[in-house]
Amino acid sequence: MILTARNDDVNEINVEALNFLDGDTHTYLATDRLDPDESGRIPPISNEFMQNINPPGMPLFKLQLKVWCPIILMRNLAPSEGLYNGTRLLVTHCRKYLIQAKILTGKKRKIVEKVMLPRILFQPNISELNINMLRRQFPIRLAYAMTINKSQGQSVQHVGIDLKTPVFCHGQLYVALSRCTAARRITVLPEDESDGLKTTNVVFQDVLL
Repeated sequence: MILTARNDDVNEINVEALNFLDGDTHTYLATDRLDPDESGRIPPISNEFMQNINPPGMPLFKLQLKVWCPIILMRNLAPSEGLYNGTRLLVTHCRKYLIQAKILTGKKRKIVEKVMLPRILFQPNISELNINMLRRQFPIRLAYAMTINKSQGQSVQHVGIDLKTPVFCHGQLYVALSRCTAARRITVLPEDESDGLKTTNVVFQDVLL
């Protein structure tokens, strides 16, 4: 797992890592729709603008996958079957309307051999975008990299921490360094390698009182 502080860095790392994986790339485009606002008016927003919208908690408009790439689930689909927000999976088959995957984390990883993931509807917070928008897409993202905040609760054997963009919130550095089961399997990319292994840490003293 590669951890970084910003969503933009996560997307860049995921795309670059996917290119190293052999096999055909399967591209899935979302369906975006604008609903009327409180006054009954639909704002004049172009499709190109909506396709570039990437709010937190929503899948990308253009989702690219390969067989055997890791993904992370973004919604609670079937918690009793191990499919909840934050579950990591491995893609085993890319179909037109379904994605077949194997669970990598949680208690069901050794019980459930394969699961089928459908497209679902997402609606971002209107207060964040100021538009009433719906997106229909598979509820997943690539999981070569993820944000430090999203990694809370995860435990893996090897972790790379990208700190070229330093942490900006209380406790982020602690969360990143504690995801791995052994310190010797943590690799850190600092802000400036010429300055040695130094990075910014953010601690709100009032929180500790």
